[in-house]
Amino acid sequence: MMSEQDGEIELKRNELANRFHCVPSQINYVISTRFSPERGYIVESRRGGGGYIRITRVSPKSGSGLMHVVNAIGENLSYADAKALIQNCYEYDWITQNEAKIMLAALSERSIPVRQPEQDVLRAKMLKNILIALV
Repeated sequence: MMSEQDGEIELKRNELANRFHCVPSQINYVISTRFSPERGYIVESRRGGGGYIRITRVSPKSGSGLMHVVNAIGENLSYADAKALIQNCYEYDWITQNEAKIMLAALSERSIPVRQPEQDVLRAKMLKNILIALV
């Protein structure tokens, strides 16, 4: 049913659904809400006969603090606040100058062509996922 290595576990969707007497899509929802990036996990899912759910624990590099930044980001984030967070990450040597430039470009108002407040909501989600990818 599961294989575990290096902070990662892989579960068979159908077996888990059968065990809990529900449909596989319900398993996906519950797992993805309990094991979120904000809580230090990445969830991957594959549907179909050989479908699985892979949960990976993201452990920050020693002393990095990037996960603290991720957890500090709320449901929405203005560009000014994103810029300040990115600048702090750079000053603490948690990210490189090039990474900071790429983040700022990706999170700019021109790069997220939706109206407020959706723009700030998307910006928060994007920065969380970018930082988690760097952990």
